[in-house]
Amino acid sequence: MARKYFGTDGIRGKANGIITPELALKVGQAAGLAFQRGDHRHRVVIGKDTRLSGYMIEYAMVAGFTSVGMDVLLLGPIPTPAVAMLTRSMRADLGVMISASHNLFEDNGIKLFGPDGFKLSDEVEREIELLLDADLGPRLSKSRDLGRAKRVESVHARYIEFAKRTLPRNLSLDGLRIVLDCAHGAAYKVAPEALWELGAEVFTIGDEPNGFNINHEVGSTAPDALIHKVREMRADIGIALDGDGDRVLVVDERGQLVDGDQLMAVVAQSWKEDGRLSKPGVVTTVMSNLGLERYLASIGLDMPRTQVGDRYVLEYMREHGYNVGGEQSGHIVLSDFSTTGDGLVSALQLLAVVQRQEKPVSQVCHAFDPVPQLLKNVRYSGGSPLEVESVKQAIAEGEARLGKTGRLVIRPSGTEPVIRVMAEGDDGSLVEQVVDDICQAISGRVARVAAE
Repeated sequence: MARKYFGTDGIRGKANGIITPELALKVGQAAGLAFQRGDHRHRVVIGKDTRLSGYMIEYAMVAGFTSVGMDVLLLGPIPTPAVAMLTRSMRADLGVMISASHNLFEDNGIKLFGPDGFKLSDEVEREIELLLDADLGPRLSKSRDLGRAKRVESVHARYIEFAKRTLPRNLSLDGLRIVLDCAHGAAYKVAPEALWELGAEVFTIGDEPNGFNINHEVGSTAPDALIHKVREMRADIGIALDGDGDRVLVVDERGQLVDGDQLMAVVAQSWKEDGRLSKPGVVTTVMSNLGLERYLASIGLDMPRTQVGDRYVLEYMREHGYNVGGEQSGHIVLSDFSTTGDGLVSALQLLAVVQRQEKPVSQVCHAFDPVPQLLKNVRYSGGSPLEVESVKQAIAEGEARLGKTGRLVIRPSGTEPVIRVMAEGDDGSLVEQVVDDICQAISGRVARVAAE
Protein backbone atom coordinates (compact mmCIF):
# COMPACT_ATOMS: atom_id res chain seq x y z
CA MET A 1 0.00 0.00 0.00
CA ALA A 2 1.38 3.42 -0.99
CA ARG A 3 2.12 5.68 1.95
CA LYS A 4 0.44 9.06 2.14
CA TYR A 5 2.59 10.91 4.65
CA PHE A 6 5.88 9.10 5.31
CA GLY A 7 8.75 9.12 2.82
CA THR A 8 12.18 7.53 3.01
CA ASP A 9 13.08 9.54 6.12
CA GLY A 10 9.98 10.53 8.05
CA ILE A 11 7.52 13.18 6.93
CA ARG A 12 9.00 16.08 4.98
CA GLY A 13 7.86 19.04 2.90
CA LYS A 14 7.39 22.79 2.73
CA ALA A 15 6.77 24.42 6.10
CA ASN A 16 3.17 25.69 6.20
CA GLY A 17 2.65 23.85 2.92
CA ILE A 18 2.81 20.14 3.64
CA ILE A 19 4.19 20.47 7.17
CA THR A 20 1.48 22.55 8.86
CA PRO A 21 0.66 23.05 12.55
CA GLU A 22 -2.47 20.96 12.00
CA LEU A 23 -0.46 18.05 10.63
CA ALA A 24 2.16 18.35 13.39
CA LEU A 25 -0.54 18.29 16.07
CA LYS A 26 -2.16 15.24 14.47
CA VAL A 27 1.20 13.45 14.19
CA GLY A 28 1.74 14.09 17.91
CA GLN A 29 -1.63 12.60 18.72
CA ALA A 30 -1.30 9.63 16.36
CA ALA A 31 2.28 8.74 17.33
CA GLY A 32 1.47 9.28 20.99
CA LEU A 33 -1.44 6.86 20.83
CA ALA A 34 0.58 4.32 18.83
CA PHE A 35 3.30 4.24 21.52
CA GLN A 36 1.14 4.15 24.63
CA ARG A 37 1.88 0.66 25.79
CA GLY A 38 1.30 -0.17 29.42
CA ASP A 39 0.03 1.78 32.41
CA HIS A 40 3.13 3.86 33.15
CA ARG A 41 3.37 7.61 32.60
CA HIS A 42 4.44 7.95 28.98
CA ARG A 43 7.03 10.46 27.79
CA VAL A 44 8.43 11.74 24.51
CA VAL A 45 11.61 13.72 23.81
CA ILE A 46 11.57 16.35 21.05
CA GLY A 47 14.66 17.85 19.42
CA LYS A 48 14.92 20.15 16.43
CA ASP A 49 17.37 21.85 14.10
CA THR A 50 17.67 25.60 13.59
CA ARG A 51 14.90 26.33 11.05
CA LEU A 52 12.52 29.17 11.81
CA SER A 53 9.55 26.83 11.36
CA GLY A 54 10.85 24.59 14.13
CA TYR A 55 9.10 26.72 16.75
CA MET A 56 5.74 26.33 15.02
CA ILE A 57 6.05 22.58 14.60
CA GLU A 58 7.52 21.99 18.06
CA TYR A 59 4.65 23.64 19.92
CA ALA A 60 2.02 22.04 17.70
CA MET A 61 3.50 18.63 18.47
CA VAL A 62 3.58 19.45 22.18
CA ALA A 63 -0.16 20.14 21.97
CA GLY A 64 -0.70 16.85 20.17
CA PHE A 65 1.29 14.71 22.57
CA THR A 66 -0.04 16.29 25.74
CA SER A 67 -3.62 15.99 24.46
CA VAL A 68 -3.24 12.20 24.46
CA GLY A 69 -1.60 12.14 27.89
CA MET A 70 2.12 12.03 27.02
CA ASP A 71 4.65 14.12 28.92
CA VAL A 72 7.03 16.06 26.67
CA LEU A 73 10.73 16.74 27.26
CA LEU A 74 11.98 19.54 24.99
CA LEU A 75 15.65 19.27 24.01
CA GLY A 76 16.00 22.36 21.81
CA PRO A 77 18.41 22.47 18.83
CA ILE A 78 20.42 19.25 18.91
CA PRO A 79 21.57 16.68 16.29
CA THR A 80 19.34 13.82 15.20
CA PRO A 81 21.67 11.13 16.66
CA ALA A 82 21.52 12.91 20.02
CA VAL A 83 17.72 12.59 19.97
CA ALA A 84 18.04 8.88 19.24
CA MET A 85 20.56 8.45 22.07
CA LEU A 86 18.55 10.48 24.58
CA THR A 87 15.35 8.60 23.73
CA ARG A 88 17.04 5.50 25.09
CA SER A 89 18.98 7.01 27.97
CA MET A 90 16.00 9.01 29.27
CA ARG A 91 13.71 5.97 29.00
CA ALA A 92 11.31 7.78 26.69
CA ASP A 93 8.59 5.91 24.83
CA LEU A 94 9.19 7.93 21.68
CA GLY A 95 11.70 10.35 20.19
CA VAL A 96 11.02 13.14 17.69
CA MET A 97 13.45 15.14 15.57
CA ILE A 98 12.01 18.17 13.79
CA SER A 99 14.23 18.60 10.75
CA ALA A 100 14.41 18.40 6.99
CA SER A 101 18.02 17.24 7.18
CA HIS A 102 20.06 18.69 4.29
CA ASN A 103 17.15 20.66 2.73
CA LEU A 104 17.05 24.45 2.85
CA PHE A 105 15.10 26.36 5.50
CA GLU A 106 11.79 26.49 3.58
CA ASP A 107 11.31 22.78 4.22
CA ASN A 108 10.90 20.96 7.48
CA GLY A 109 10.11 17.46 8.61
CA ILE A 110 9.31 15.06 11.42
CA LYS A 111 11.46 12.01 12.18
CA LEU A 112 10.28 9.49 14.76
CA PHE A 113 12.29 7.07 16.91
CA GLY A 114 11.01 4.17 18.97
CA PRO A 115 11.97 3.62 22.63
CA ASP A 116 15.03 1.67 21.48
CA GLY A 117 16.32 4.72 19.58
CA PHE A 118 15.79 3.18 16.15
CA LYS A 119 13.77 4.76 13.35
CA LEU A 120 10.33 3.25 12.90
CA SER A 121 9.65 0.33 10.61
CA ASP A 122 7.36 0.64 7.60
CA GLU A 123 4.70 -1.32 9.52
CA VAL A 124 4.66 1.11 12.47
CA GLU A 125 4.61 4.09 10.10
CA ARG A 126 1.58 2.59 8.35
CA GLU A 127 -0.12 2.21 11.73
CA ILE A 128 0.48 5.90 12.45
CA GLU A 129 -0.79 6.86 8.99
CA LEU A 130 -4.07 5.06 9.66
CA LEU A 131 -4.43 7.04 12.89
CA LEU A 132 -3.64 10.30 11.07
CA ASP A 133 -6.70 9.83 8.88
CA ALA A 134 -8.95 8.71 11.72
CA ASP A 135 -11.15 10.67 14.12
CA LEU A 136 -9.06 10.75 17.28
CA GLY A 137 -11.44 12.91 19.28
CA PRO A 138 -12.89 10.01 21.30
CA ARG A 139 -9.36 8.87 22.24
CA LEU A 140 -8.11 12.15 23.70
CA SER A 141 -7.19 12.19 27.39
CA LYS A 142 -9.50 13.34 30.14
CA SER A 143 -8.70 16.72 31.68
CA ARG A 144 -6.84 15.27 34.67
CA ASP A 145 -4.79 12.92 32.45
CA LEU A 146 -3.29 15.53 30.09
CA GLY A 147 0.47 15.51 29.65
CA ARG A 148 2.98 18.09 30.84
CA ALA A 149 5.88 19.70 28.96
CA LYS A 150 9.24 21.05 30.13
CA ARG A 151 12.62 21.97 28.71
CA VAL A 152 15.57 19.79 29.64
CA GLU A 153 18.94 21.33 30.47
CA SER A 154 22.39 19.76 30.02
CA VAL A 155 21.45 17.66 26.97
CA HIS A 156 24.36 19.14 25.02
CA ALA A 157 26.85 18.04 27.65
CA ARG A 158 25.35 14.56 27.74
CA TYR A 159 25.72 14.13 23.97
CA ILE A 160 29.26 15.53 23.91
CA GLU A 161 30.37 13.08 26.59
CA PHE A 162 28.68 10.24 24.74
CA ALA A 163 30.51 11.13 21.51
CA LYS A 164 33.89 11.47 23.24
CA ARG A 165 33.49 8.06 24.90
CA THR A 166 33.41 6.37 21.47
CA LEU A 167 37.17 6.98 21.28
CA PRO A 168 39.90 5.13 23.17
CA ARG A 169 40.67 6.85 26.48
CA ASN A 170 44.29 7.57 25.60
CA LEU A 171 43.53 9.06 22.18
CA SER A 172 43.90 12.81 21.79
CA LEU A 173 43.42 15.12 18.81
CA ASP A 174 46.34 17.29 19.90
CA GLY A 175 48.16 18.78 16.93
CA LEU A 176 45.28 18.48 14.48
CA ARG A 177 44.05 21.62 12.73
CA ILE A 178 40.40 21.02 11.87
CA VAL A 179 37.97 23.17 9.93
CA LEU A 180 34.43 22.24 10.95
CA ASP A 181 31.36 23.19 8.89
CA CYS A 182 28.20 22.93 11.00
CA ALA A 183 25.82 23.89 8.15
CA HIS A 184 24.24 26.53 10.43
CA GLY A 185 22.39 23.51 11.78
CA ALA A 186 21.67 21.42 14.82
CA ALA A 187 25.31 20.58 15.66
CA TYR A 188 26.57 24.17 15.73
CA LYS A 189 27.21 24.05 19.49
CA VAL A 190 28.03 20.43 20.30
CA ALA A 191 30.40 19.49 17.48
CA PRO A 192 32.96 22.34 17.89
CA GLU A 193 33.02 21.88 21.65
CA ALA A 194 33.56 18.12 21.41
CA LEU A 195 36.50 18.49 19.00
CA TRP A 196 38.05 21.26 21.11
CA GLU A 197 37.72 19.25 24.34
CA LEU A 198 39.55 16.39 22.61
CA GLY A 199 42.52 18.69 21.96
CA ALA A 200 42.08 19.82 18.36
CA GLU A 201 42.59 23.33 17.05
CA VAL A 202 39.16 24.06 15.60
CA PHE A 203 38.19 26.65 12.99
CA THR A 204 34.42 26.75 12.60
CA ILE A 205 32.21 27.90 9.74
CA GLY A 206 28.46 27.52 9.38
CA ASP A 207 28.03 28.10 13.12
CA GLU A 208 25.80 31.19 13.09
CA PRO A 209 22.23 29.98 12.48
CA ASN A 210 19.55 32.64 12.08
CA GLY A 211 16.54 30.50 11.19
CA PHE A 212 16.97 31.02 7.46
CA ASN A 213 20.53 29.99 6.55
CA ILE A 214 20.60 26.27 7.41
CA ASN A 215 22.46 24.36 4.65
CA HIS A 216 22.70 27.55 2.56
CA GLU A 217 26.04 27.37 0.72
CA VAL A 218 27.47 25.39 3.65
CA GLY A 219 27.35 21.84 4.99
CA SER A 220 27.84 18.43 3.43
CA THR A 221 25.70 19.25 0.38
CA ALA A 222 27.61 22.47 -0.38
CA PRO A 223 31.28 21.79 0.45
CA ASP A 224 32.90 24.65 -1.53
CA ALA A 225 33.06 26.93 1.52
CA LEU A 226 34.78 24.20 3.53
CA ILE A 227 37.24 23.44 0.73
CA HIS A 228 38.18 27.13 0.54
CA LYS A 229 38.59 27.39 4.32
CA VAL A 230 40.75 24.27 4.58
CA ARG A 231 43.13 25.68 1.99
CA GLU A 232 43.09 29.13 3.60
CA MET A 233 43.88 27.79 7.09
CA ARG A 234 46.25 25.08 5.84
CA ALA A 235 44.25 22.69 7.95
CA ASP A 236 44.86 18.97 8.27
CA ILE A 237 41.22 18.12 7.60
CA GLY A 238 37.83 19.66 6.98
CA ILE A 239 34.64 18.12 8.37
CA ALA A 240 31.22 18.96 6.92
CA LEU A 241 28.03 18.04 8.75
CA ASP A 242 24.50 18.49 7.42
CA GLY A 243 21.62 20.43 8.95
CA ASP A 244 20.64 17.79 11.48
CA GLY A 245 24.09 16.32 12.07
CA ASP A 246 23.44 12.75 10.96
CA ARG A 247 25.77 12.76 7.97
CA VAL A 248 29.37 13.79 7.37
CA LEU A 249 31.74 14.37 4.47
CA VAL A 250 35.42 15.21 4.71
CA VAL A 251 37.89 17.44 2.87
CA ASP A 252 41.56 16.40 2.95
CA GLU A 253 44.51 18.74 3.46
CA ARG A 254 44.75 19.32 -0.31
CA GLY A 255 41.13 20.46 -0.53
CA GLN A 256 39.84 17.25 -2.11
CA LEU A 257 36.37 16.01 -1.13
CA VAL A 258 36.05 12.58 0.52
CA ASP A 259 32.61 10.94 0.32
CA GLY A 260 30.89 8.38 2.52
CA ASP A 261 32.11 5.43 0.47
CA GLN A 262 35.76 6.27 1.23
CA LEU A 263 34.94 6.87 4.90
CA MET A 264 33.27 3.47 5.18
CA ALA A 265 36.31 1.86 3.54
CA VAL A 266 38.65 3.47 6.08
CA VAL A 267 36.56 2.44 9.08
CA ALA A 268 35.99 -1.07 7.74
CA GLN A 269 39.69 -1.71 7.16
CA SER A 270 40.64 -0.31 10.57
CA TRP A 271 37.95 -2.29 12.41
CA LYS A 272 38.88 -5.44 10.50
CA GLU A 273 42.50 -5.10 11.60
CA ASP A 274 41.38 -4.53 15.20
CA GLY A 275 38.95 -7.46 15.16
CA ARG A 276 36.00 -5.15 15.78
CA LEU A 277 33.80 -6.16 12.83
CA SER A 278 30.88 -8.26 14.01
CA LYS A 279 30.62 -9.73 10.50
CA PRO A 280 33.11 -9.53 7.61
CA GLY A 281 31.35 -6.87 5.58
CA VAL A 282 29.81 -3.43 5.23
CA VAL A 283 26.16 -2.73 4.42
CA THR A 284 25.60 0.00 1.83
CA THR A 285 22.86 1.13 -0.56
CA VAL A 286 22.43 0.75 -4.29
CA MET A 287 24.13 4.15 -4.72
CA SER A 288 27.54 3.17 -3.33
CA ASN A 289 30.35 3.06 -5.86
CA LEU A 290 31.40 -0.15 -7.55
CA GLY A 291 34.97 0.74 -6.60
CA LEU A 292 34.07 0.36 -2.92
CA GLU A 293 32.58 -3.07 -3.55
CA ARG A 294 35.73 -4.20 -5.37
CA TYR A 295 37.99 -2.80 -2.63
CA LEU A 296 36.10 -4.50 0.17
CA ALA A 297 36.20 -7.78 -1.73
CA SER A 298 39.98 -7.41 -2.04
CA ILE A 299 40.33 -7.35 1.78
CA GLY A 300 37.88 -10.20 2.32
CA LEU A 301 34.73 -8.22 3.10
CA ASP A 302 31.33 -8.49 1.45
CA MET A 303 29.03 -5.57 0.65
CA PRO A 304 25.29 -6.24 0.73
CA ARG A 305 23.21 -3.38 -0.69
CA THR A 306 19.83 -2.03 0.37
CA GLN A 307 17.45 0.55 -1.03
CA VAL A 308 18.35 4.19 -0.38
CA GLY A 309 17.82 5.40 3.18
CA ASP A 310 19.97 4.92 6.27
CA ARG A 311 17.09 3.24 8.11
CA TYR A 312 17.04 0.47 5.49
CA VAL A 313 20.79 0.05 5.92
CA LEU A 314 20.31 -0.22 9.67
CA GLU A 315 17.42 -2.66 9.38
CA TYR A 316 19.64 -4.97 7.29
CA MET A 317 22.51 -4.54 9.75
CA ARG A 318 20.29 -5.49 12.68
CA GLU A 319 18.75 -8.46 10.90
CA HIS A 320 22.05 -9.91 9.68
CA GLY A 321 24.47 -8.88 12.43
CA TYR A 322 26.66 -6.22 10.77
CA ASN A 323 28.01 -3.26 12.76
CA VAL A 324 29.26 -0.98 9.95
CA GLY A 325 27.14 0.45 7.17
CA GLY A 326 26.10 3.65 5.49
CA GLU A 327 25.53 5.70 2.41
CA GLN A 328 27.73 7.48 -0.09
CA SER A 329 26.06 10.73 0.96
CA GLY A 330 27.73 10.50 4.37
CA HIS A 331 25.21 8.68 6.54
CA ILE A 332 27.60 6.36 8.37
CA VAL A 333 26.00 3.90 10.78
CA LEU A 334 28.26 2.41 13.45
CA SER A 335 25.85 0.33 15.48
CA ASP A 336 28.34 -0.31 18.29
CA PHE A 337 27.69 3.32 19.22
CA SER A 338 24.56 4.67 17.56
CA THR A 339 21.13 3.61 16.36
CA THR A 340 21.22 6.01 13.40
CA GLY A 341 23.73 7.92 11.29
CA ASP A 342 25.95 10.14 13.44
CA GLY A 343 28.16 12.68 11.68
CA LEU A 344 30.23 13.63 14.73
CA VAL A 345 30.86 10.07 15.92
CA SER A 346 31.77 8.96 12.37
CA ALA A 347 34.21 11.86 12.07
CA LEU A 348 35.79 10.91 15.39
CA GLN A 349 36.33 7.34 14.23
CA LEU A 350 38.08 8.63 11.12
CA LEU A 351 40.22 11.02 13.18
CA ALA A 352 41.25 8.11 15.38
CA VAL A 353 42.63 6.30 12.32
CA VAL A 354 44.41 9.46 11.14
CA GLN A 355 46.07 9.93 14.52
CA ARG A 356 47.06 6.30 14.80
CA GLN A 357 48.55 6.07 11.30
CA GLU A 358 50.24 9.47 11.50
CA LYS A 359 49.64 10.01 7.78
CA PRO A 360 48.01 12.86 5.87
CA VAL A 361 44.25 12.58 5.44
CA SER A 362 44.71 12.42 1.67
CA GLN A 363 46.55 9.12 2.12
CA VAL A 364 44.34 7.67 4.83
CA CYS A 365 41.12 8.48 2.98
CA HIS A 366 42.08 7.21 -0.47
CA ALA A 367 41.37 3.54 0.03
CA PHE A 368 40.24 2.92 -3.56
CA ASP A 369 39.79 4.59 -6.94
CA PRO A 370 36.06 5.06 -7.60
CA VAL A 371 34.77 4.05 -11.00
CA PRO A 372 33.10 6.80 -13.06
CA GLN A 373 29.60 7.37 -11.72
CA LEU A 374 26.93 9.78 -12.93
CA LEU A 375 23.58 10.68 -11.36
CA LYS A 376 20.92 12.86 -13.00
CA ASN A 377 17.40 13.76 -11.87
CA VAL A 378 14.38 14.10 -14.16
CA ARG A 379 11.16 15.72 -12.95
CA TYR A 380 7.83 14.26 -14.02
CA SER A 381 4.08 14.58 -13.51
CA GLY A 382 1.00 12.51 -14.30
CA GLY A 383 1.89 8.94 -13.38
CA SER A 384 5.13 6.97 -13.27
CA PRO A 385 7.39 7.27 -16.34
CA LEU A 386 8.89 3.88 -15.45
CA GLU A 387 5.73 2.17 -16.69
CA VAL A 388 6.08 3.61 -20.22
CA GLU A 389 7.37 1.14 -22.83
CA SER A 390 9.85 3.56 -24.42
CA VAL A 391 11.40 4.23 -21.02
CA LYS A 392 11.53 0.52 -20.20
CA GLN A 393 13.27 -0.12 -23.51
CA ALA A 394 15.85 2.63 -22.90
CA ILE A 395 16.63 1.15 -19.48
CA ALA A 396 17.00 -2.37 -20.88
CA GLU A 397 19.31 -1.12 -23.61
CA GLY A 398 21.40 0.77 -21.04
CA GLU A 399 21.81 -2.33 -18.89
CA ALA A 400 22.90 -4.34 -21.91
CA ARG A 401 25.46 -1.73 -22.96
CA LEU A 402 27.02 -1.55 -19.48
CA GLY A 403 27.15 -5.32 -19.19
CA LYS A 404 29.20 -6.80 -16.36
CA THR A 405 31.61 -3.86 -16.14
CA GLY A 406 29.00 -1.41 -14.93
CA ARG A 407 25.77 -0.90 -13.03
CA LEU A 408 22.52 0.97 -13.57
CA VAL A 409 20.14 2.18 -10.84
CA ILE A 410 16.82 3.86 -11.68
CA ARG A 411 14.62 4.93 -8.79
CA PRO A 412 11.89 7.43 -7.99
CA SER A 413 12.61 9.92 -5.22
CA GLY A 414 10.83 9.27 -1.95
CA THR A 415 10.20 12.97 -1.30
CA GLU A 416 9.52 14.65 -4.68
CA PRO A 417 8.29 13.82 -8.25
CA VAL A 418 11.73 13.02 -9.58
CA ILE A 419 13.26 9.97 -11.24
CA ARG A 420 16.92 9.48 -10.28
CA VAL A 421 19.05 7.91 -13.01
CA MET A 422 22.45 6.61 -11.92
CA ALA A 423 24.99 4.60 -13.88
CA GLU A 424 28.58 3.66 -13.23
CA GLY A 425 31.23 1.62 -14.97
CA ASP A 426 34.83 1.48 -16.07
CA ASP A 427 34.08 3.44 -19.29
CA GLY A 428 33.13 6.98 -18.27
CA SER A 429 31.95 8.07 -21.68
CA LEU A 430 29.67 5.03 -21.97
CA VAL A 431 28.22 5.79 -18.52
CA GLU A 432 27.39 9.33 -19.62
CA GLN A 433 25.76 8.14 -22.85
CA VAL A 434 23.60 5.60 -21.01
CA VAL A 435 22.40 8.13 -18.44
CA ASP A 436 21.65 10.77 -21.08
CA ASP A 437 19.70 8.31 -23.25
CA ILE A 438 17.51 7.21 -20.35
CA CYS A 439 16.95 10.80 -19.18
CA GLN A 440 15.91 11.77 -22.71
CA ALA A 441 13.47 8.87 -22.83
CA ILE A 442 11.93 9.98 -19.52
CA SER A 443 11.88 13.64 -20.62
CA GLY A 444 10.19 12.70 -23.89
CA ARG A 445 7.53 10.86 -21.95
CA VAL A 446 7.05 13.89 -19.69
CA ALA A 447 6.69 16.15 -22.71
CA ARG A 448 4.03 13.87 -24.19
CA VAL A 449 2.07 13.90 -20.92
CA ALA A 450 2.23 17.71 -20.82
CA ALA A 451 1.02 17.93 -24.41
CA GLU A 452 -1.94 15.71 -23.68
